Amino acid sequence: MKMVCGKQILLVALGGNALVRPGQRGTVAEQFSNLRYPMAQLAELARTHRLIITHGNGPQVGNLLLQQECSPQVPAMPLEILVAQTQGQIGYMIESTLDTALEAIGLKKQLVSLISYVVVDEHDPAFRMPTKPIGPFYSAEQAATLPWPTVSTPKGFRRVVASPRPVTVVEKEEIRQLLDLDFVIICCGGGGIPVIREGRAFHGVDAVIDKDLASACLAAEVGVHSLVIATDVAGVALGFGTAFQRFPGSLSVAEARRLLAAGQFPAGSMGPKVEAAVTFLENGGQRALICHLDDIALAVAGKAGTEIVL
Repeated sequence: MKMVCGKQILLVALGGNALVRPGQRGTVAEQFSNLRYPMAQLAELARTHRLIITHGNGPQVGNLLLQQECSPQVPAMPLEILVAQTQGQIGYMIESTLDTALEAIGLKKQLVSLISYVVVDEHDPAFRMPTKPIGPFYSAEQAATLPWPTVSTPKGFRRVVASPRPVTVVEKEEIRQLLDLDFVIICCGGGGIPVIREGRAFHGVDAVIDKDLASACLAAEVGVHSLVIATDVAGVALGFGTAFQRFPGSLSVAEARRLLAAGQFPAGSMGPKVEAAVTFLENGGQRALICHLDDIALAVAGKAGTEIVL
């Protein structure tokens, strides 16, 4: 098989919330429909880039938790198993939709959805302080009646689980080899299956890794040139929710770090995205963009979203 080395590597991280638009229930039909336009953009970008796609799973893994908690007759599965399930579920939707988009433009590509492990530190303080929002949104009144911890987000209260920081992606060497063969790779779904090392083996843990931080980790390990974090807002919002809200076209790493430290970006939404973009650039990446799911191609062209710059 021919090796492809000339094209730059583009990693696009799709938000799990972006697959379920405001006011939707999150049905499979809705999610497939929501993927069509982003996948049409990625199909075009695959002409000129080697492509990695990662994705979140917040609504999907939260719904799986709700489903199993409603059915005591079925043995409950731990979070790492539910993350693995959503990797297959969302990976299938992305791959099949992208394959259709590639066929529509006459571009032949080999695609693979890769079940991915991500190593975390068993002593990570995140295990003692859950911060990762998953599942549906609740009102303050509903949240007060729930049997699990919740956190307030700009769109309502959500269930929170442990979210340790990613250390390394176990399948990074396989991903490098697939990139050299110009495969389109769908991996690190939901931030990857969280595992800890036990000698030469791995053991799953009850957590959900932030997919943007996992994407930045993978990007550094496989030599990604450009990182695009696609979500359900136009870019990085300054003064979010106020009369002075604005979406700058660019933001320096120094300014982004200052705003992160000042609490400008919520931990459960924009915070990890900005941190991932900054980390990616500081580890050798060339371009980092945060944009709306429908503006991926425009962002790559420098015409939409917010670019974090050194």
